[in-house]
Amino acid sequence: MGGISKNDVEKYLENNPQFAKEYFDRKLRVEALGDIFKVSPGDVKEGISFKEMTKLEESNLLFELMLEIQDESAVMERTVHKVLQRVAQLLEADRCSMFIYRSRNGTPEVATRLLDITPTSTYESCLVPPEKEIFFPMDIGIVGWVAHTKKLYNIPDVKKNDHFSDFVDQRTGYTTVNMLTTAITLGKEVLAVIMAVNKKTAPEFSKADEEVFKKYINFISVAFKQYHTTYLYNIESRKSQMLLWSANKVFEELTDIERQFHKALYTIRLYLNCERYSVGLLDMTKEKEFYDEWPVKLGEAEPYKGPKTPDGREVNFYKIIDYILLGKEEIKVIPSPPADHWCLSSGLPTYVAENGFICNMINAPADDFFNFQKEAFDETGWVVKNVLSLPIVNKKEEIVGVATFYNRKDGKPFDEYDEQLTEMLTQFLGWSVLNTDTYDKMNKLENRKDIAQEMLMYQTKATPDEIESILPYKEKLEKECIEDCDEKDLLRILRGELPEPAEVELYEFHFSDFPVDEYDLIKCGIRMFFELNVVEKFKVPAEVLTRWMYTVRKGYRDITYHNWRHGFNVGQTMFTLLMTGKIKKYYSDLEAFAMVAAAFCHDIDHRGTNNLYQMKSSSPLAKLHGSSILERHHLEYSKTLLQDESLNIFQNLNKRQNEVILHLFEVAIIATDLALYFKKRTMFQKIVDAIEKMEKEEDAIKYITMDPTKKEVIMAMMMTGCDLSAITKPWEVQSEVAIMVANEFWEQGDLERTVLQQQPIPMMDRNKADELPKLQVGFIDFVCTFVYKEFSRFHREITPMLNGLLNNRVQWKKRQEIYEEKLKALEEEKKKMEEEAAKRGGGGGGGGGGGGGGGGGGGEDNGKSKTCTIL
Repeated sequence: MGGISKNDVEKYLENNPQFAKEYFDRKLRVEALGDIFKVSPGDVKEGISFKEMTKLEESNLLFELMLEIQDESAVMERTVHKVLQRVAQLLEADRCSMFIYRSRNGTPEVATRLLDITPTSTYESCLVPPEKEIFFPMDIGIVGWVAHTKKLYNIPDVKKNDHFSDFVDQRTGYTTVNMLTTAITLGKEVLAVIMAVNKKTAPEFSKADEEVFKKYINFISVAFKQYHTTYLYNIESRKSQMLLWSANKVFEELTDIERQFHKALYTIRLYLNCERYSVGLLDMTKEKEFYDEWPVKLGEAEPYKGPKTPDGREVNFYKIIDYILLGKEEIKVIPSPPADHWCLSSGLPTYVAENGFICNMINAPADDFFNFQKEAFDETGWVVKNVLSLPIVNKKEEIVGVATFYNRKDGKPFDEYDEQLTEMLTQFLGWSVLNTDTYDKMNKLENRKDIAQEMLMYQTKATPDEIESILPYKEKLEKECIEDCDEKDLLRILRGELPEPAEVELYEFHFSDFPVDEYDLIKCGIRMFFELNVVEKFKVPAEVLTRWMYTVRKGYRDITYHNWRHGFNVGQTMFTLLMTGKIKKYYSDLEAFAMVAAAFCHDIDHRGTNNLYQMKSSSPLAKLHGSSILERHHLEYSKTLLQDESLNIFQNLNKRQNEVILHLFEVAIIATDLALYFKKRTMFQKIVDAIEKMEKEEDAIKYITMDPTKKEVIMAMMMTGCDLSAITKPWEVQSEVAIMVANEFWEQGDLERTVLQQQPIPMMDRNKADELPKLQVGFIDFVCTFVYKEFSRFHREITPMLNGLLNNRVQWKKRQEIYEEKLKALEEEKKKMEEEAAKRGGGGGGGGGGGGGGGGGGGEDNGKSKTCTIL
């Protein structure tokens, strides 16, 4: 036995693996399982085999690696360094290195991250700081080729490889002879390139070396994937938080771009992962004022030759916001920054504003193109290392500012994910400028509206002389200023200047405005408010009432029908329905006040064309109001008058009363849209049916007054009855009004034919003017009869309106029948002439027929018209 050597035992065990396994299981398995997580190479007893020691060492190393990989706080580079130390030892390589793959400024590149790793090297000595990185594009060197192909390469002699470049060797002073290299990938994405360089004990790496290299690369790959997945999760988390908070602040602040950017950027500062960032806001002025160009044109000043933005603006930063996140947080706002301010002195923001590029720079102070300050900026010792600068572009593709980020907090350069994240942020901020632009436009439009309204009120509002013509306080009270007059004296004078209701038949349904001039109609309108007893009750100032009434008259345009006379007639009919028609008992004095005032205003500023024409012509009114276009304009105009304190006849009402007034104005004026008439008439009919069945007046009053909706339905139908009331006037009045209405319709038809290039409907076509009686009868039957028939059922006092309507229908029907008879006679004559012409036949007969036609024409001329005379 003494002759058996250690080699003999090892040989025997290797040749008898089953015996070795049984022996290991019986003698060592329990102890090995118990100590494998505690064992270290130093604890191994003398005499153990090299392979067993190696396995124990590998178990210890791999276990440590797995612990580090699962530790979220572990540094990926440190883990890779430890693995490559082992790889260098096992492969007997002179050294190992790791190149990181990344993309900057849209260009893929590889950069040194760990260099010169040996079994005895320290992590700190191998880690390449950002300012000493060696980086190059993918088309240079074997490293770039490996990253491109994602394969493992065993290169015996690099000098014979077409892809080899000594770029790194020249920078480091090292000579590469042979190498074993491969890429670390995650799916199709390259993360890094690992290489072992210069086999020490052989001229090249062997196949066995490749297998060992592959196995350890698997562990590096796990570490890399763990790190990269965590990093991407962090990026996405920051991205979502940035978008969320940016959106929150962007829509919270709409006043101006500076405050909007400041709120958004300050809120997301924790997610930017940088030590400092600044935002330079650009002047958006494209063209100078003409007087600023005079010195240049006169040769007194040099023309601007500096950088310009892509859209031709001079690069002029009017404000810089500087955010300091390292140490004590601080925000500095620099209005009108000088050119030598540290944010601008490098020239990078100007370059980005001029070209619109994204600039991602490593070791910025060493760059020759830009002039970054190399020394510390302040007493804190902060210096610029890495810089990422991006343009902020709005939806019009105009550069509105430049955002620049300095020094990633982890010391690494900004990568493609930082570019994506900050580009997303600046893009979002750029798009959000649309909010401030829109807000600014709205403000300007509001200001223009106020100015236009002021101009309109100046032209429309009754002047002091016009007020004096109705309210002669100077003559009666001998005072120059109306403010010096007592309100009771003014009311007394005003009442004395107004006509008596009986003189002008204000209480009559057959009232006609023809005998009254427009000036006296204003006085008649004021008289109605006194008759309603609302002037004293609601403390309406005499001056304000006079000014409002006169201004309403001036608010009506001088058009054919929908003018001040029509507006007054509608107001008078509303007054008559309330007082003579006894409908006032359902409404309070405040409601009656509002109803009559709204009736006077119901067609104010009418243009002489209807809602359909507004839509066909795409007028501004049609774009502003979706439905009841003109009615909503009349309502808005009326409200505009009331917004002026000197015109607000409701100025002494409380808030609740004013709300009631405005609501009733809306109901009354919008109700004049005939398109809504058919919706409300059934509801009105049901109310009338219910009232007819009630024997006591008190029950009817209670039935209506207890339900605000019923009151509104009745008021809406009253407005329709008032608006159409001309059809109920005596024939001599109605016939003239009908011609005025028809003329206004024909004028619209002319516009449709000439402006819109459309054929108007018969009612609007002056070529079919002879059909007016037929159209009037149809209008009475289809629209008007229901209104006044139901009102007659509702209140017997309103029957005169129905009687006037029916009488007018008889008149129009007569004229329709005369027209139809003459039309029929003409048709028969034409038919007879055609038959005679057919009998004669031949050319001569044709000529005779032509002569007959001429004779017929002469007959028509003698008869003056081939249709009836309407009036």
